[in-house]
Amino acid sequence: MRVATGVHDVGLTGTHVGCEHGVCGACTVLLDGAPTRSCLVFAVSVDGAAITTTEGCLDPDGELGPVQQAFRDCHALQCGFCTPGFITTITAYLEDHPDPTEAEAREAIGGNLCRCTGYQNIVAAVLRAAEIKKRTDSGDEVTGTGSTDTGLHGRSAP
Repeated sequence: MRVATGVHDVGLTGTHVGCEHGVCGACTVLLDGAPTRSCLVFAVSVDGAAITTTEGCLDPDGELGPVQQAFRDCHALQCGFCTPGFITTITAYLEDHPDPTEAEAREAIGGNLCRCTGYQNIVAAVLRAAEIKKRTDSGDEVTGTGSTDTGLHGRSAP
């Protein structure tokens, strides 16, 4: 069984399998904090590892995390199929790159494919997420600019 199947089996259904070859990025989860294509990894090989899906990218209080909030604020999704892979990829990226430029944001999402958008709003969401994360980390209040609920609510993976 692959990790992508395993997370679904425990009720975390946000992760999507697109190409089943690790090319599209829709199945990306965080494995011990590192973006990993869950369609390529056997679940038995990650026994004891921390697996974080899009559901685990929420704030500790259960509200949208910085990347999820930024996707909402910037209208960075359309059909939503690729969104969980972008959320996990960007979440990990911002841990090591807290102040990306637009070019760096584009590079960061280069391994994830989206068939609906022109990536403009996704790039904007990377930059907005960095801004939200900085404000949150410094204790400043962050307010959203959008009002559309993305439905990215859930629980953390064990």
